[in-house]
Amino acid sequence: MPSLVLPGRAVIAVTGADAAHLLHNVLTCDIETLAPGVAQPGALLTPQGKVMFDFLVARDGDGFLIDIDATQAEAFLKRMMLYRLRSKVDFSVQDESVVAVSWDDESTSSGDDSSASRTDSGKVFRDARFGEAAVVRTVVPSGAGLADAVAPEAWDQMRIAHGVVESGADFTLGDVFGHDISLDQNGGLDFKKGCYVGQEVVSRMQHRGTARRRVVIVTGDGPLPEAGAEITADGKPAGTLGTVAGDRGLAIVRLDRVGTAVDKGAPVLAGDVAVRAGLPPGVSYDWPSRAADTDDA
Repeated sequence: MPSLVLPGRAVIAVTGADAAHLLHNVLTCDIETLAPGVAQPGALLTPQGKVMFDFLVARDGDGFLIDIDATQAEAFLKRMMLYRLRSKVDFSVQDESVVAVSWDDESTSSGDDSSASRTDSGKVFRDARFGEAAVVRTVVPSGAGLADAVAPEAWDQMRIAHGVVESGADFTLGDVFGHDISLDQNGGLDFKKGCYVGQEVVSRMQHRGTARRRVVIVTGDGPLPEAGAEITADGKPAGTLGTVAGDRGLAIVRLDRVGTAVDKGAPVLAGDVAVRAGLPPGVSYDWPSRAADTDDA
């Protein structure tokens, strides 16, 4: 099973009698039903529904762990302190911990999360973004050695194969809605609990089906350009290229524009490289009809 320590991640511990209540009322995911041993994707939104922070959250005894981009940890803490008010909640960055990830493409999860728990090497959680693929994250002491460590590019390839996007590598925080980055597909958006920050926009997009930008997996006729290259469909801007590994990559695109170009036999390009776009495995969205294409951004 390949594994590596993920660079640039921070672990934040959330403890206190009101920890679950606060997180449930502010974050996009369902904290109350969060199963032990699961790292659930989630976000903190702006009131306008844009993703301000993306992360994974997991139960840790009576508290929780937030696995987040290290460059966003301080800003996330400051924002959460605004919501804490007089709640009995404490936040602390676990400076002595790092996040490792392991996976096995040949295995699938059994659906029993009881095996994902505290071990001698750390605290282990199944990464829910990958569905039934056996992907686990482990919070380990800084400097811990890992067997079968692989290059970071192998993790990029794994994320590309499953359509798993992350801020920084694939999108800019503040520029996307939760639907744009598949939080509605992997449990990162809850549609049953009460209000949370940005919930009205999330609910409206869900019930009206107005999400146009979606995650796709692109394959080039040759090596793809670097992340950030513009994707065009029949000459129209359609999205932006994210994580790249050789001739495959992730992108968030306007499905209507890409679908219309394909129906017409018009080129879809990442920079100047012709690409084919496919939907990630297991998603519920599909290519819209040609008639759905408009020039609205």
